[in-house]
Amino acid sequence: MYTDSHCHITCDRLYTRIDEIIENIQAKNITSCMIMCTSPEELERAKRIKEKYPFFKVAFGWFPSDAKEIKEKEIQYLIDQTPYLDCLGEIGLDYYWDTSFNDLQKELFIKQIQIANEHMLPISIHMRESTKDCMDILKQYAKTKIIFHCFSGSKETMMECLKMNSMISFAGPITFKNARQAPECIKACPIDRIITETDSPYLTPVPYRGKENEPMYVEYVAKKICEIKQLDESNACKQIEENFNSIFR
Repeated sequence: MYTDSHCHITCDRLYTRIDEIIENIQAKNITSCMIMCTSPEELERAKRIKEKYPFFKVAFGWFPSDAKEIKEKEIQYLIDQTPYLDCLGEIGLDYYWDTSFNDLQKELFIKQIQIANEHMLPISIHMRESTKDCMDILKQYAKTKIIFHCFSGSKETMMECLKMNSMISFAGPITFKNARQAPECIKACPIDRIITETDSPYLTPVPYRGKENEPMYVEYVAKKICEIKQLDESNACKQIEENFNSIFR
């Protein structure tokens, strides 16, 4: 059994072949899978998938780069959708492309954390080139369980993350040759705090790097974790699925 805690299968790039993707998920024995939605259209698609295949979980949140456009109407939309959500995300801060509206990103991030707190939803965190600000906000405001999505930080940052009510999610980049910090982080992270993801359609793991990613490739993320930690794959995957399911209790 494999777990993909973060996949964008309702984005336009993947949704055109959604039936094939779901068939591949079932064939690869992926028994836990969370669809991440970044727009109302993607969310409506995910709701229909979950209705047909209840093993899916659904997440939605306004992405940091949307902060300039998010007004009260969009915040109310998010609140209205909370009964349909298993997780609020991905949310956070992204200073990689543009730092001209960092304050707006912070405001949006805090608002969404507060909504998650009120509705007792876990949060999935996007933290790119913004570690200090992101961690400071989480420490001050977050009261629900946290997923650090596609973790790529240092061991020291990860240890700070583990002090919070969090899971560390690893994705395809841990299989890349240039993944310098990942092995150290994986060795140091207790297996009962690890989950796996693809972030598909991006970050396809080796040996399929360069191809479009999809959930069936999460197998190679799990195998790499087992290789680094010298764990039995079957037992480790059972534990990872248990970790993922524990987020929603």
